Amino acid sequence: MGELLATYNVWGAFWVNIELTFFSAIGALILGTFVAILRIAPSAPLRAAGTAYGNIVRNTPLTLIILGCWLVLWGQLGVNVSKDLKTNNFWMAVIGLSVYTAAFVCESLRSGFNTVPVGQAEAARSIGLDFRQTVSLVVLPQAFRGAIAPLGNTLIALTKNSTVAAAASVLQASTVMQQMIEFSPDQGLAIFMVIALGFVIIVFPMGVIFTYLSKRLKVAR
Repeated sequence: MGELLATYNVWGAFWVNIELTFFSAIGALILGTFVAILRIAPSAPLRAAGTAYGNIVRNTPLTLIILGCWLVLWGQLGVNVSKDLKTNNFWMAVIGLSVYTAAFVCESLRSGFNTVPVGQAEAARSIGLDFRQTVSLVVLPQAFRGAIAPLGNTLIALTKNSTVAAAASVLQASTVMQQMIEFSPDQGLAIFMVIALGFVIIVFPMGVIFTYLSKRLKVAR
């Protein structure tokens, strides 16, 4: 195992996975929250748009979404986030991961919305708050508290899904693993242990933190 770590840039590869997870999580949270609000909007077309987004994206392979960002946004439309090809590939992968994960963030928040009593929204409307104010001031803060656990699961899934960024030619853990298997096939068990241990080190603290937050911030009924 020590020879593998000395030969291959495993730590650097896992750091790319962490960066992918961090930036994609921010994008997915913003987009997913917006889609979740559409799902409870008073307008039927807006609700239909939110529902369509969630159903279509959740049933589309992540690899296809990332390839679509890479081939369509960059290859056909010429969208360049950076002049550097490596950096541009990274951000295309972030966009793809954000779009895909947002659908699951939306579903997580929907579970949070279900924890908010209907009377809360009715009381907000009775004192003159409009839909935007009701959602932002009353419903959404409670929904986030009720959705901490599923949001944590979504973040963990995103961390593991970051390996699919290889579809956009992003060098990260799965790419390094392929290199190790190709050039050091006699160390299969050690390669498995290195990659598995790396993801355990990243994911395990997330589970602990979100479990704690879920218990600490849950809404008492």
